[in-house]
Amino acid sequence: MTLKHIKIFVTVYQEESITRAAEKLRMTQPATSLAIRELEEYYHTKLFERSGRGIRVTSAGSSCIQMQ
Repeated sequence: MTLKHIKIFVTVYQEESITRAAEKLRMTQPATSLAIRELEEYYHTKLFERSGRGIRVTSAGSSCIQMQ
């Protein structure tokens, strides 16, 4: 994984929204979602729970933030 993936993850975590994170990072929403999906596949774990139009960090995602 790249530092860009980590930056995207942290921004999504802080903004609590993929759309707002994408706007802040000047990326498209699909590209931001793809980066999160790539991280989840790389680490074989869900970092965010998706429900309807919202997201919530999982315990695994929260643990990643605490390690920083």
